[in-house]
Amino acid sequence: MGFNLGYLLIVLVIIVGSVILHELAHGVMAHLLGDETAKRAGRLTLNPIKHIDPYMSILVPVILYLLRAPVFGGAKPVPVNYHNLKWREWGMALVALAGPLTNFLLALTAFLIGHFSGALYSTSDVLSFTFTEIVYINLGFMIFNLLPIPPLDGSRILYAISPDFIRQILANIERYGIILIYILILLFGEVFSSVMVGGVNGMLQFFYAIVGQ
Repeated sequence: MGFNLGYLLIVLVIIVGSVILHELAHGVMAHLLGDETAKRAGRLTLNPIKHIDPYMSILVPVILYLLRAPVFGGAKPVPVNYHNLKWREWGMALVALAGPLTNFLLALTAFLIGHFSGALYSTSDVLSFTFTEIVYINLGFMIFNLLPIPPLDGSRILYAISPDFIRQILANIERYGIILIYILILLFGEVFSSVMVGGVNGMLQFFYAIVGQ
């Protein structure tokens, strides 16, 4: 299948939709656990303007796609007040987990629909491309965000189950934010790519096992 602008637009729509639902899931979970911060900030919405970060939501994922690298990205973080949540650190872990879990469910749903309808294996390039990219992009988002490196979602989950000295390390790293992620990718790009590709392939094997293949 040759690359063209139409395919890029499909990928862009999938990326934007996926990151919006990821962040919305964080906000909804926080709301369910007693924190109204995201609601007051207008983030419990599907309006892309409220969620999209031009760099992380569009530029980075599209560049990665064009480079044929594992696609990942993010949106503007949903504001959450830890002190308003039920179960505090465990509540925060649930809020964090909601985003990657949403991406997992999107990938699994697209895979199951695509598999049983035949769309994943369709002779229509556009149809098979669309379902395949929904699966791959959402698995990429899920695995990237589950990495236990602040400020990614995986670090919130790790924080909830860690002893105090690990929590202190995570808190100290947190202040450097996403800059740390960029540095790690630049310095250890091959390792990072291997983790992403291995994670995606592992999940695909799991999906095929579900359908008996």
